[in-house]
Amino acid sequence: MSTTFKHAPGFVSGDRPKIVTSRFEFADSFTIERYLATDGYKGLRAALTRPASEIHDEVKSATVLGRGGAGFPAGTKWGLTPQQVWPRYLVVNGDESEPGTYKDRLLMERDPHQLIEGCLIACYAAGLSQCFLYI
Repeated sequence: MSTTFKHAPGFVSGDRPKIVTSRFEFADSFTIERYLATDGYKGLRAALTRPASEIHDEVKSATVLGRGGAGFPAGTKWGLTPQQVWPRYLVVNGDESEPGTYKDRLLMERDPHQLIEGCLIACYAAGLSQCFLYI
């Protein structure tokens, strides 16, 4: 292991569960059938049984970070939507404009339903009416 990463802020050594890439090993990882067979949309079903503000607070307290280079806290970002404006939108940046990055493309191609489920949960928790995916 490189000592550069060993001392990087937020680095945790050891094995980690494959949260985002857990379905990538399946040839049909992009299908709705595979997603449902591997507990897909379970998180959305659970989220919809709780108040939206509770989901938002949980994401904030868990310090879930965005997948962009800045690592901006998702819960904080969700709270920046003006409450008096309607409709409000979620815009997902899947552009891959950062040099040498292919993280968004992999997720969109190999496990698109995970992205869709996350978008639906985010819209619910932040009180957003529509989602746009920019690619």
